[in-house]
Amino acid sequence: MLVRLRRSFSDRRIGVVASLAFLSLFVVAMIVFRVLYTESSEHTAIAWNLLLAWIPFALALLVYDRARSGVVSPPLAAAGVLWLLFLPNAPYIVTDLKHVGRGGPVPVLYDVMLLSAAAWTGLLLGLTSLYLMHSVARRLVGAATAWALVTGALALSSFGIYLGRVQRWNSWDVFVRPGPLLNEIAAGVVHPLSHPRPIAVTILFTSFLLASYLVFYSLVRLNSLVDE
Repeated sequence: MLVRLRRSFSDRRIGVVASLAFLSLFVVAMIVFRVLYTESSEHTAIAWNLLLAWIPFALALLVYDRARSGVVSPPLAAAGVLWLLFLPNAPYIVTDLKHVGRGGPVPVLYDVMLLSAAAWTGLLLGLTSLYLMHSVARRLVGAATAWALVTGALALSSFGIYLGRVQRWNSWDVFVRPGPLLNEIAAGVVHPLSHPRPIAVTILFTSFLLASYLVFYSLVRLNSLVDE
């Protein structure tokens, strides 16, 4: 029975990874075709954003596998912190939808498809990685605390999206430019009423991501019940 369950999980994981990889390759293929057709590099940055969106997913898979033993080691905790640091890169791609309508010689509908597919891929990568980490947290600290951690992670990710889209900071700036980044964050924490925009953006994205995760979580749980 245990072997059957492990095989079932392995098959599902392969299916999920393969599906997300196929969707990512579809987006990359659309970008390549656009570059060849227009002879311009517009929207090529989306491919880089997509690569960054895979980092939290890969880290979540690593943490999920290592945490199945029930022992939390320092390297595992470090991987969890890195996951949280890079998590905003996945839903961040949703903000690339702001470029719809700047198609140039390409029909707007093509760019709508390209940017929507990229946003959908990034969101799925982020939500799937969150589900894996949620499962780990639920085993370690219980259901109620795990949901609190999920909400906190989404709030921090939403603030990270603001830092990336509006302030143009990157996840690796935590390592290469920690001083200026911390100073900017501290200014907002010390005088929050003087910085309403990041608060509004954070609340908006937190609400959107939490609602999206609730739907994603419900669908995954429903699928488990159907399989039973």
